[in-house]
Amino acid sequence: MSKSIIHLEQIRKSYFMGKQEIRVLKGIDLDILKNEYVALMGPSGSGKSTLMNILGCLDTPTAGQYILNGQDVSKMGDDALADVRGSEIGFVFQQFNLLPRLTALENVALPLVYAGVPKKQRTEMAVEVIRQVGLEERMHHKPNEMSGGQNQRVAIARALVNNPSLILADEPTGNLDTKTSIEIMEIFGRIQSAGNTVVLVTHEEDIANHAHRIVRLRDGVIESDKRRADQLATV
Repeated sequence: MSKSIIHLEQIRKSYFMGKQEIRVLKGIDLDILKNEYVALMGPSGSGKSTLMNILGCLDTPTAGQYILNGQDVSKMGDDALADVRGSEIGFVFQQFNLLPRLTALENVALPLVYAGVPKKQRTEMAVEVIRQVGLEERMHHKPNEMSGGQNQRVAIARALVNNPSLILADEPTGNLDTKTSIEIMEIFGRIQSAGNTVVLVTHEEDIANHAHRIVRLRDGVIESDKRRADQLATV
């Protein structure tokens, strides 16, 4: 039996506008196993971005339990959540979120600076993940000297450098053309094949179809949760 890396039980999230309660997530139950490749989909307003923020420990639920890799993170304070984000989760965003004055290598090594890793070791670890995404020949270039696809490879390498338990990708191909999007999705496939858990948020069906399982949200609840036919025997 595979172990869940993500276990959500009756996760609810509400916001208040004055006295009016706006219920965004209305009781989400979800288990994601180690080494799964899952796409979260849903129309605007479905709650997928809110769920992504909770999965990434960027926000906490109003109610319910979230166990991430054996830790109950649903009741943690900000400092503890920041520690979990730094050690357990690698983020990839649509906008890349790279620092413009730093080279690819320096951007990738940045999480290791915050983690207190010595410089020589930082550089070795950063070079290794840059090789994994096929960008070694551009590692001394800055973001404005690279294409969108190359910048997204840098962002993926940065997400991998801490050897996280979970890779969260939020619309990672949203700013890329079709050919580059396919290349980026192939990298995510290789990352998952190497043993990582990948959770992807997208509104594009063709991108979601790269994942092995698609969870669809609508109006704050899970509408459907389906594995690809070729994955059913492996679970």
